[in-house]
Amino acid sequence: MTIRPIRYLGDPVLRLPTRRVRRVDLDIRLLVADMIESMYATNGVGLAAPQIGIPLKLVVIGMPDQDPFALINPEITKREGTRVVMEGCLSIPGYSGPVNRSERVTVRALSAKGERIHVTSENDLLAQALEHETDHVNGLLYVDHINVGSDLHYMHPREENHLEDDDMEELEGNLIEKSSED
Repeated sequence: MTIRPIRYLGDPVLRLPTRRVRRVDLDIRLLVADMIESMYATNGVGLAAPQIGIPLKLVVIGMPDQDPFALINPEITKREGTRVVMEGCLSIPGYSGPVNRSERVTVRALSAKGERIHVTSENDLLAQALEHETDHVNGLLYVDHINVGSDLHYMHPREENHLEDDDMEELEGNLIEKSSED
């Protein structure tokens, strides 16, 4: 297993259309293992393939005290209610903002074994992660759901997610560019 570097806001792969996974084979299962290791190495609870430079419809989620799992070709099939949650992202380290998310979310996907699965969650971190990670495979980031100029908050990122000064300047430039689009 390999820890893969996270791609940051401004990297075009985060906005590219993703491809469906046609076959769940050994290569996909190895990619899932790499993604889980990469997610845990950065203390994330979810990671989408575009965040490591691979434009596939593939995400992994690892809730505290639960085994991690993969969602291959995830599609949200049902949303109910709304709530506001504070959200951050491994691709925008150190920043967070309020995002409108659904109270209850159901996702249809394939598992890492290639089996059809449905995951439903309500009013918790998993429900939020299901929407957040599915957004990633559709070329969206949480900052697309907020007013970046007024709602985005900065907190110094954890050590494992720290950016070098040049990378931080580029990320801040991309956030400024995003806020001028709003």
